[in-house]
Amino acid sequence: MKIALINENSQAAKNEMIYKALKKVADQHGFEVFNYGMYSAEDEAQLTYVQNGILACVLLNSGAADYVVTGCGTGEGAMLACNSFPGVICGHVTDPLDAYTFAQVNDGNAISMNFALKSGWGAELNLEYSFEKLFSEESGQGYPRERAVPEQRNKKILDAVREKTLVQDVPTILKSLDQDLVKGAFSGAHFLEYFDANCKDDAIKACVHEILGA
Repeated sequence: MKIALINENSQAAKNEMIYKALKKVADQHGFEVFNYGMYSAEDEAQLTYVQNGILACVLLNSGAADYVVTGCGTGEGAMLACNSFPGVICGHVTDPLDAYTFAQVNDGNAISMNFALKSGWGAELNLEYSFEKLFSEESGQGYPRERAVPEQRNKKILDAVREKTLVQDVPTILKSLDQDLVKGAFSGAHFLEYFDANCKDDAIKACVHEILGA
């Protein structure tokens, strides 16, 4: 599994702490972690939580990432931004129980965490334990297990609804948005390096390069 970590500007100073906790858990499962930044509050590329959503959409829909870990101060804004796009099902995760139940009940492909709110002493432990529970078992098995069948049925219903309500393809969406906003989402120091190495969708890749003029 390829996991993308995305931080926005208000919590960029915590990128290293989040990355270390995520990578520690990912390494135990043989997963790869790609850190798309921001790497510090002083980065030239400044991401907003809206741009986190754009970036998550491109990475997941292109196959450059299988899972996205993102967030903001409260985790709410980044979650809403991610869920504005097709192909992204993002849960709001504050602790290990949230992480486990989202994975088992909702079977999404992204989480948004509250990197400022309720994030004091022991924050790095909460991150590590949350990632442990997020990836502890195969996703979508249901919780409690006797609820697995209706939960899996509802997930399929949700997927079908989203196919009808989020109907535009990703290149069309990217070209319809403010281009400075989109370019900013792709301006991280390692974005093209990681994206080009892992992207599996030629149309999205061509669109990204066209927008960046690269």
